[in-house]
Amino acid sequence: MFDLIIKNALMVDGTGSSPINKDIGISKDKISSIGNLSNAESKKIIDAKGQIVSPGFIDTHSHADFEILRNPQHEYGISQGVTTEIMSPDGIGLVPLSKSKSKDYMDYLSGILGYPTDDFDGTTFETAKVSYDKKCKINVAMFAGHGPLRLDICGMEDIPLRGDLLTQAKYNLELALEQGASGLATGLDYYPQSFSDTDELIELCKVVAKKNSIYSVHLRSHEKDRAFANGGILEAIEISRKSGVSLHVEHYRTAEETAGEIDKILEPIDKAKNEGLNITMETYSYPVGCTVPIIFFPGSFHIGGTKKIISNLSNQQTRDFWEKELLEDPQRAGIEEIMWTSIGLKEWKDYVGLTVKDAAKKDGLSPIQHILDMMYRTNLNCGFRGVPPSSVSIWRQVEEDIIELMKRPDYMVGSDAVPTGQMIHPRSYGCFTRFLGRLRRRFNVPIELMINRMTKLPAETFGLKNRGILKEGYFADLVIFDPNIVNDLATFEDPEILSVGISQVLVNGKISFESGKDNLELNGRFV
Repeated sequence: MFDLIIKNALMVDGTGSSPINKDIGISKDKISSIGNLSNAESKKIIDAKGQIVSPGFIDTHSHADFEILRNPQHEYGISQGVTTEIMSPDGIGLVPLSKSKSKDYMDYLSGILGYPTDDFDGTTFETAKVSYDKKCKINVAMFAGHGPLRLDICGMEDIPLRGDLLTQAKYNLELALEQGASGLATGLDYYPQSFSDTDELIELCKVVAKKNSIYSVHLRSHEKDRAFANGGILEAIEISRKSGVSLHVEHYRTAEETAGEIDKILEPIDKAKNEGLNITMETYSYPVGCTVPIIFFPGSFHIGGTKKIISNLSNQQTRDFWEKELLEDPQRAGIEEIMWTSIGLKEWKDYVGLTVKDAAKKDGLSPIQHILDMMYRTNLNCGFRGVPPSSVSIWRQVEEDIIELMKRPDYMVGSDAVPTGQMIHPRSYGCFTRFLGRLRRRFNVPIELMINRMTKLPAETFGLKNRGILKEGYFADLVIFDPNIVNDLATFEDPEILSVGISQVLVNGKISFESGKDNLELNGRFV
């Protein structure tokens, strides 16, 4: 007898094969039979006539590290069909990091991650697992973060990892990979990661390559003088070439200023792949992203960490200096057009939803002085997002580019969800269903292709064993949905609206989401 049978569904198994009518039998946490089960007995039967059943979706880029501890029901993710999320991308996270150095870094990252629960221990991957395993709605995987690896050894200081320091970092990284890290992630727009140079990253990635794991990178635009070829994609490729590591490039896509130029951004990738390098990429389904204002500032601003930054910002002379620095830096163009999404002080929450330009006018400050003041008053607990293109044609061109990228066999979905704040980016609530619904239908993408990019491809890329396809003996992470109805409803104006069209979601064999019903099941594993 099965624990559950799903019958009459159109099965899309994740491999890219065409849909086929099959019944699926589940016993405990695994798929135990696929075929004609019309005469089989089961404790529960789901009649999924007119719907599709597929593997659970895998989010390759999530910043829900702490939000999922504060809100383990994780309704906005699982209601999109997401059953596994890979956390701590961009090298941002608290694992592995000693408790003595965690508090200051929590403050530093609070605009992205918020704060963990009091019992969270990110000292090692073994201690971190305890907070997630069977305590969350979905499965959790996690990168070893370049940020915490560096902080644990030399703090928020511009110190090169060489000699004994590099030896210790490599040892700590190898231990993290052995304890279950999904790879090494860095974000070279964030500190202390940006203090590194190309040689340091090559040496760390040799450890990752030895463990047959993966290097996931948010490309560099800070400290370019210490990078191969001035940073960017060419540095990432050089690291892969010299270390032998498999490379994964985070949120690699066109934007408003590069709309329609996919051949240009892919040229160095395809050249490197023709050399034999193993490279994959991800994207989300929106034309703009979100982050924190510390990303605008160069290395000397960050030295000493949060306490030192706040101390410096208490001085008007220091603020004047940084205003001048940013005004002279062409990379900071458009800074006044960003919009506040997260403010960590109740008395300042009226600023949420205002662009920096409008908020600065309200304060009688210049835009940069307003940002500096906001960072000071909130102890860095503030975040922003970009403003979508004013021209619908540009927005739609970016969406067309994204779909063209998704048609490639080396692209997958990463929501880049930042679920902390009062007016969050809608990608937390709608990235997957936007791809699966309106964009798939608008651009007439075969559903089996789209599902492959959300399931089998990321499972294989990140070593999520026995997940990502519908196969006997594999874990029963499944999604049942109506392909004609599934859609995102979250908007930039109203971003916390759940998606529609997902009927049921199973995580490790148990129904963990049913549309229109309360379900408190917490059956996710640390994978």
